[in-house]
Amino acid sequence: MNDPSPVRPSVPVLEVWCELQCPDCRGALDDVRALRARYGDRLELRLRHFPLEKHKHSFAAAQAAEEALEQGKAWEYVEAVLGRVEELDRGGEPFLVEVARELGLDAEEFDTALIDGRHILIVDANQAEGKAIGVTGTPTYVIDGERLDGGKSQDGLRERIEEITDRLLAGQE
Repeated sequence: MNDPSPVRPSVPVLEVWCELQCPDCRGALDDVRALRARYGDRLELRLRHFPLEKHKHSFAAAQAAEEALEQGKAWEYVEAVLGRVEELDRGGEPFLVEVARELGLDAEEFDTALIDGRHILIVDANQAEGKAIGVTGTPTYVIDGERLDGGKSQDGLRERIEEITDRLLAGQE
């Protein structure tokens, strides 16, 4: 069967390789918010997990972010946790559950997800893929095959992402 509806071109994808206990990722939040505001649904932001061993709660935080995605509030959860990195450092998993509760998510389900490890495979796969493409720290961005390392400096990265996104969007017209 032929579908007469117009086919919407795919939107550019920006992968945001992030670690929720990373102060540099917290610093990148303003750029991520600005990109979301500028492009809306014309740019798909994909959260990718790259927990670092030096942060003991980062793996649990990545799993919690996946549970937030399941419950429909991934970016809200990510922003809430990143905005309070020091509290995550001190509070660990109970803090992750408390943030879920504050956002109106099912906190009991969060607690269960952290205990039963239902999102471990996703986090492991993200981390393995990140290593395979050369991610070494966070934040790292990948758009149109170009990897941009924000762990050293955020300076100029948003502008570079906007240049690439604008070029990709112009190519769809």
